[in-house]
Amino acid sequence: MPHRRTVGDVMTEEVITLRPDTPLHEIAALLDANDVAAAPVVDDEGVPIGVVSASDVLRHETGMPDPQGRDGDDEHAWGKARARTAGALMSRPVFTARADWTIPRAARELRSRHVKQLPVVGDHGLLTGIVSRSDLLDTFIRSDAEIRGEVERDVLGRILGLEKGAVAVDVRDGAVTLRGHVPDPRLVPVVVGLCQGVAGVVAVDAHLAAVRTD
Repeated sequence: MPHRRTVGDVMTEEVITLRPDTPLHEIAALLDANDVAAAPVVDDEGVPIGVVSASDVLRHETGMPDPQGRDGDDEHAWGKARARTAGALMSRPVFTARADWTIPRAARELRSRHVKQLPVVGDHGLLTGIVSRSDLLDTFIRSDAEIRGEVERDVLGRILGLEKGAVAVDVRDGAVTLRGHVPDPRLVPVVVGLCQGVAGVVAVDAHLAAVRTD
């Protein structure tokens, strides 16, 4: 099968982190200087225990639970608005991902948790990276040349073992067009299915004839 990209392939490994006692002014400066929307808060062992986002800082600066003043009776929200350190300001629980997760699994987790990024942890819960929505979206933004190369090299060549030139591949804006012949009619849906599994492919149009070679 073609290599399915995982969270480990796209995550950022050099993560800007905070400690529970990091003061508010340092949080704002770190987020701004590194152009990140959020940073995980880690304990002494390097285990993520929360996340502080730019939105959290904004809520604090307004002196309200949120910039529009909603949730005014929520004591926890008001507590965050009065916070002075990352430990008091951070959002909990922290939702995490694993490096071996597939891209679709991570995307579903982001959507179901209503978050924009997930700290990535290893076997012992230690922080190994962070993955964001934009990281996942980048996996679908590949050049036509990259897609064509993977279809020709991995799908047609390595997996199916077809002769070079048996199937011509054209890719335009992520749409793959296949023209040529395969040795068995049962291979046609297989070729199409494998091409659909290549990252960045948006559609497959197959014009393949079965030509037996025996």
